[in-house]
Amino acid sequence: MTDAAPLSGPGVEALVQRVIDVINAARPMPLSTSVMVSRDEIIELLEAALLELPEEVREARWLLKEREDLLSKARVDAGLVIEEARTRVAQMVQRTEVVRSAERKARQMVEQAESQARRRQHEVDDYCDQRLEQFANALEKVQSAVVDARTKLQPSMPVAEAVEPEPEPNSGPEVFDQDEI
Repeated sequence: MTDAAPLSGPGVEALVQRVIDVINAARPMPLSTSVMVSRDEIIELLEAALLELPEEVREARWLLKEREDLLSKARVDAGLVIEEARTRVAQMVQRTEVVRSAERKARQMVEQAESQARRRQHEVDDYCDQRLEQFANALEKVQSAVVDARTKLQPSMPVAEAVEPEPEPNSGPEVFDQDEI
């Protein structure tokens, strides 16, 4: 406020002083501390005082009302922002928990798959070993049958252990000729 714009003019003070004088001069009620005043006279004086108030007082009241409205709106907005932040935090925590749970489940699935792959690899190795053993037994039987057949064909020749003959040194690739047997 500046010195050029006082809060109340000289007219307001005079009107308020007249209201006080009217109340002081009023007749007292019998057996009471109350007094009788003219209602119309007091209202007229107070309305005149309101009209005499400077414009700055009305503006100040308007500014106070605006301030209260802005503070109220700011409180509501702040509450909404806080609630939204809490919601986001809860969502982020939930997402984090979902991600952790998914990662834990994925690790378990990978471990199970690796364990199952190792078990199946062992099963395949065992199966192949069994088949190779059966094949070796079958080859031994065939080799034994070949030796027996050769023995029967050449009774005077001593039976030698199945030894592979050494290949003849020749310069070309070996060709199997069934007529040579």
